[in-house]
Order: sequence, then structure tokens, then C-alpha cells
Amino acid sequence: MGGPAQADIERGAREVQARMRYVDPGDFVTRRYVSQGRELNTGTYSDHDVIIRDAMPIRDHFTLDTHGFMLADAPSAVADFHDKAAVDAVYEREVEHYVKALTGADKVVARGWMLRTSADLTAHAAQKVAGYQHSGGIQPPAGEAHVDINTPTAQRMAQNTYAEHFPDGPGYKRFLISSFWRTFSPPPQDVPLALCDGRTSFGGEEKSNRLFIVDEFPTGDDLTKPVDGEEAMLAATIFSHHPEHRWWYFSNMTRDQALLFKFHDSDHSRTWRCPHSAFYDASAKAPNIRESIECRSVAFFE
Repeated sequence: MGGPAQADIERGAREVQARMRYVDPGDFVTRRYVSQGRELNTGTYSDHDVIIRDAMPIRDHFTLDTHGFMLADAPSAVADFHDKAAVDAVYEREVEHYVKALTGADKVVARGWMLRTSADLTAHAAQKVAGYQHSGGIQPPAGEAHVDINTPTAQRMAQNTYAEHFPDGPGYKRFLISSFWRTFSPPPQDVPLALCDGRTSFGGEEKSNRLFIVDEFPTGDDLTKPVDGEEAMLAATIFSHHPEHRWWYFSNMTRDQALLFKFHDSDHSRTWRCPHSAFYDASAKAPNIRESIECRSVAFFE
């Protein structure tokens, strides 16, 4: 958990009291349905009081391989993140450049982007779009403690990505799947992102949460009825509450800064994952809505 020097620098951090949503312990079907502007989890969840510490004054203390997350200076050439064509044209290449530089990876492949906002998306969600794709759109903040991919999903994603993009490559010894996350609305934001020190993430119960991308949410028993091939579908890891979870956030982020945090690092001698969640920051004075863009990528070390 770190030596005395680390304990001292973290002990003085400003603390925010907040509510964090966790999945309840127990045996039930956990699925995440997403459609345009809407998301729905099955199972039962509860809100818990947690302390979230402000990492910004000691930002250089946090490293990717120790905590599972870091803050980087990362200006973007994108002038308007709501301009989908402009984002499509340059942003994934920017993310690949930054992730390669920050991790020392040999190759990096971006795997799509998503906007999120704390603004009211009711009208957006009401627009019916056939064949909804969960990439390049806009969704509400994800409001429960989770990591976007579990271990089997991560392994399949790495294998498939490398085979597709580098069929003649020598292979890889290690892979790292991560999120590159920036908020582009002015600070302070009302619903920032909280990050859990990955070293503290192993105490509670965990479940896999299968992802279903749909045009319309099913209802009743159809939400949880068995689906052929479900075990091979993309799944997140969701967490039950544990008092040792140690949460952080970076207050007053600007559009020229980005968080890099781990979904899965195949090298488990390092901190290899980072649970995260949006939360309402009651300490923010006259906050702005949170608008953010996230882009996941797979980094390979050959």
C-alpha cells in the first residue's frame, strides 16, 4: 500500500463526502443495456457514503503502474468535440500518440470513442435510431463502480485487435487496455470522474456485467432470460462496496488535460486495473455540466 512518504502526501488531500453506487452482493443476473442516450442495469444496486480525495494538488504523485491511473497534459487539435466528423478525423490518432508516449508501448490501436454529459438527454434518447452502435454517440455518465472489461473480454480484445491490425507482427508479451478520458466543459464540473486506487480494488464481491447494445430496452422477464452465447459477449466488472476502496478525483480539469487509466494490464506484477465511476461533487461552487470524451485503446509491448 506504499511507504510513509506516500501515506504522508496522500493524508493531507482535501476530502469530499459523496455517494457511490455499487452492485449489491448476491446471486442475480447482471446485464447492462445501452441504447441512444440511455443505459439500464439489471440486478440491484445501492448507494454508499464514501470519501473521495482531491488528487489535483498532488497530481504528479499518481502513476499508471502504481495507482492504475494518471493525469497528463494532452492538448487536442479538435476544436469542437460535438463535431463528429472532426473527432473521427483526428482524435483516435491523437489518443494513440499520447498512449504510446505515456506507456512506452510498441504499438497502440484506438478502439472507438464516446461522449458523455450530465445534461438532460431525454430529447436525445427519444430520437429513434435503428441499428444503434455504442460508439461515437453521446450517453449519460456511468454512475456505478466498474471496470469496462473483465479479464476474458480483455484477452479476446487484445488477441483480435493484434491479429486484425498486425497480422505479420512478431506477437506481444504484454497488452494494456485503457481509457483516455477528458472533460471539455469549463471547470468546475458537476459530475466529475472518480478513480479507485487499483491496489485497493480486490476486497469486495465482483460480478461480470454483460453488455447488450439495443434499439429498445426489453421489459419484464426478457431483461434477464438466458441468451445463447452470452458467456462470450463483452462484459464489464462491477464491484460491491468495500471500506478499503480508496477513491480519488482531479478537480477543475481543463480540456487540455486527460486521464489515462487501466481497464486491464496483462502484467499483473503492476497495478492492473482501475475501478471508476461518475459522482456528484457537492463541494463544487457554481459548477458547469460535465461534458467529456473517452477513447479506449489497446497498447502492445512486443
